[in-house]
Amino acid sequence: MSSIDYSEKIPNNVNLNEDKTLQRALEQWQPAFVGWWQEVGPERSRAFDVYLRTATSVDPQGWAHFDYVKMPDYRWGIFLNPAEADRKIHFGDHLGEPAWQSVPGEHRANLRRIIVTQGDTEPASVEQQRHLGLTAPSLYDMRNLFQVNVEEGRHLWAMVYLLHRYFGRDGREEAEALLERRSGDADNPRILGAFNEKTPDWLSFFMFTYFTDRDGKYQLCALAESSFDPLARTTKFMLTEEAHHMFVGESGISRVVQRTCDAMNQLKTDDPGKLRAAGVIDLPTLQRYLNFHFSVTIDLFGADQSSNAATFYSAGLKGRFEEGKRTDDHRLHGSSYKVLDVSGGKLVEKEVPMLNALNEVLRDDYIKDSMAGVARWNRVIEKAGIPFRLQVPHKAFNRQIGTLAGVRVAPDGHVVSEAEWKANVDQWLPSAADRAFVTSLMGQVVEPGKFANWIAPPVIGINRQPVDFEYVRFN
Repeated sequence: MSSIDYSEKIPNNVNLNEDKTLQRALEQWQPAFVGWWQEVGPERSRAFDVYLRTATSVDPQGWAHFDYVKMPDYRWGIFLNPAEADRKIHFGDHLGEPAWQSVPGEHRANLRRIIVTQGDTEPASVEQQRHLGLTAPSLYDMRNLFQVNVEEGRHLWAMVYLLHRYFGRDGREEAEALLERRSGDADNPRILGAFNEKTPDWLSFFMFTYFTDRDGKYQLCALAESSFDPLARTTKFMLTEEAHHMFVGESGISRVVQRTCDAMNQLKTDDPGKLRAAGVIDLPTLQRYLNFHFSVTIDLFGADQSSNAATFYSAGLKGRFEEGKRTDDHRLHGSSYKVLDVSGGKLVEKEVPMLNALNEVLRDDYIKDSMAGVARWNRVIEKAGIPFRLQVPHKAFNRQIGTLAGVRVAPDGHVVSEAEWKANVDQWLPSAADRAFVTSLMGQVVEPGKFANWIAPPVIGINRQPVDFEYVRFN
């Protein structure tokens, strides 16, 4: 099961050739996927030879192979982690029962909804990042972008396989719709708001891959606990690839911070105007971008109180992050959790049933993880001797979902009036002028080993290659 058959038209480790009906259905979907990639995939990149990683097996020792590949020729496929013998359900009302190998009829609609929502995010991010190759700050970064893109494409395949394999005609129709929606389209947008936002520049891309792909990690970890075994096995392999996406974001921002700090010390100034004139991104602007991407991303976890979250957990469809490491009863009846509310013009905590607060539980786990990366960026600033620290804003800041939707809260967590919000919003979130400045820095750098002025080189290259390796070859 762990080896991947690349002799097949659709590479897979699920013995696809043993189910001819399914194989034909997926082979009929495949040209539509290729057409979608050609239409809205990475712009002007079809002829490039890109030093990409391709999965060769799903075990930790041999799942990655590096070589030059033209992206339209990338071998997307269907990869599941090996089955765990006699796996049992380990949370919810079915605790202790055998994991499901097929879809229980009573959970069919909810499972399909979960899979479609996850699947919809994968092509959306490719669409959002479509133009970034045209302004890549180096070949190293261009290659990383394209690696993220092809892996998001494969994650789409993972969800489409589940839809085709387990949901019949409804699943086939949903798979077709995944290629019909478009990020930001007014008439047929992507399902989740963050995936309709523009990613117009590389600072946004790095923030997106750090914050929004981290949401993907937490959602996939919750689905990897699922009682529906094929979904759990699929998402466990996806997590292996998701780690690279977060690395691209964290290391990318770290390199931007490093370059800015170097310029601050060289010029002996913290004046944003002087730093911008020198062609680097000042730290307050980085903070505003951080505020925006963090706040947009934590909305992806949903409302702070959700009957759907309770249903999904009790039914065994979606667990918590690292469910197996938790020491409670894994049923949660009678347990409670604190969520935020607004009372008397202030944020207050209130206890609610934990089953209804599971979105908030996952959001809080995510926030702790996000703060750890921001602390690593701050160590770069501290090492440079600069008295500035990036901060994760309060989780009530700039929220559009749940109880806090539309409540005006400053980054430090105090409730403000509409007038105070309007007076300060350009200090808290990127302004049009900020975005125009960052856009003005964007320009493609294609000489091996050279980097745009606003970002430092990485410490090491990809797959033990030198930093000045020819990661992308143009034809």
